[in-house]
This record gives sequence, structure tokens and C-alpha cells, in this order.
Amino acid sequence: MNALSHLTIKEACLDDVPDISDLLTMYSDSGILLPRSNTDIYHSLRNFRIIREHEQLAACASLMIYNHELAEIRSLAVHPDYHHNGLGKRLVQQLEREAIQLGLARLMALTYVVEFFQDLEFQVVDMAKLPEKVWNVCVHCRNFNNCDEIAMVKYLS
Repeated sequence: MNALSHLTIKEACLDDVPDISDLLTMYSDSGILLPRSNTDIYHSLRNFRIIREHEQLAACASLMIYNHELAEIRSLAVHPDYHHNGLGKRLVQQLEREAIQLGLARLMALTYVVEFFQDLEFQVVDMAKLPEKVWNVCVHCRNFNNCDEIAMVKYLS
């Protein structure tokens, strides 16, 4: 049994925004995640799930729904003090369960950590297979013409 298996996944609340922002900024400053403003986090707060140990935010992730069949795992981040404890995997599995409950058919992620998502049965796909993402979100990204993230999809049904 993992030493952190007692930690539970919770829906994020307003008080969590500063900690979510700090964690995401840590990874965006190093180029691993795209930056998210506090305004963006507030707007999508109901999509975020978090794991805390006492007052420390250990991990977070969000589920962005694009349409009746596709959602994306976004802003998946685990604090360095909690790496290799399965928290990221637990968050993705929770969001996958929620996607299935909603009746979605596909779950996607853009990532630099291909092996992590492959272990969760995601497959690498051509970004062209995700027009919902490209034309709703990517087109506004500063890296749109130079995107080096890997698109991955998991078919849920």
C-alpha cells in the first residue's frame, strides 16, 4: 500500500486557487505546462480536482469538455515533494470515471510525458484528429505554429 493512499481527491474550491496557480506556475515557468491565469483557473474551477496533504497541495488536474463526446485532461501537476506516489495516475483515473459517467467517448491529453499516459492506455494520435481542441483552444496558444506537445487519446466506449 502506498504511503499516500489515504489522501483523497476533492473538488477544488475558491480557497484552492492560489495554490493551484502556484503549482501550475512552477511547471509553466519550466516549460512543462502552458501558463494559466488566475482568471482562467477561476473560470474552470468546477473542472478541477485536487489532492491535499494537510495544508499542502500535492496534486491537481482538470477535465475540460469540448462537446458531447470529447474531453481533455488539463493542468495535471504533482508537486515535486509528491512525485512517484501515484497521485497523477489517481487524478487521471478519477477524471476518466467522471468522463464515462457523462457519456463521453474520448478523453485526450497534450503532453510531454508520453509514457505516463501510455501506462493509462492512452494512444498517440495526430493532432489533426482533434479539431475540437485545435480550433477552440490551440489556435489561441502562443505555441500554435510551433507546438511540440504530443496528442494522446483514450477511447472510453
